[in-house]
Amino acid sequence: MNSDVQIAGDPLAIPHLLPPVPAHPSTVAGFAGLARSIAADRDAWAPLVRYDATTRWYHRLRTGPQYEVWLLSWLPGQGSGRHDHGPSSGVLTVLEGELTEHTADGPRGLTAGNQKVFAPGYVHEVVNDALVPAVSLHVYFPGLTEMPMRPRGRLRPAGAAPAQEPAAN
Repeated sequence: MNSDVQIAGDPLAIPHLLPPVPAHPSTVAGFAGLARSIAADRDAWAPLVRYDATTRWYHRLRTGPQYEVWLLSWLPGQGSGRHDHGPSSGVLTVLEGELTEHTADGPRGLTAGNQKVFAPGYVHEVVNDALVPAVSLHVYFPGLTEMPMRPRGRLRPAGAAPAQEPAAN
């Protein structure tokens, strides 16, 4: 009797039947996976982290075609200010500590291992409200070209129309 390998051939000997492994991600899931794989390699990113008492510290960790990866550190009380990312989508991954993301839907705590995916035009503010430093990883696709600051004030949920002023009588 013939074995499966004798009948079908050795699957490792026929790599032309396997889809090619992409050199760079091209989907949201791929970028989220890239962030998780970088997060898992603590020995690669942890020695690069620095803390700055006056502002968030950031370091561009990697670039690829149409994307970039940033490593950020946050001391207690440091925040991003309310902003969006222009035409870029993104994946925010907390590597150490805890961050609070403020959006129109209210505050949301993000702890180590949490990921947040967002689309172009998404408005938020990220703050370290904890008593210990935090480190996060940010993947932007396409690469970050602008980060418009937004005025303080009430945020509207995505897709909501502006509030109408009552008509004067």
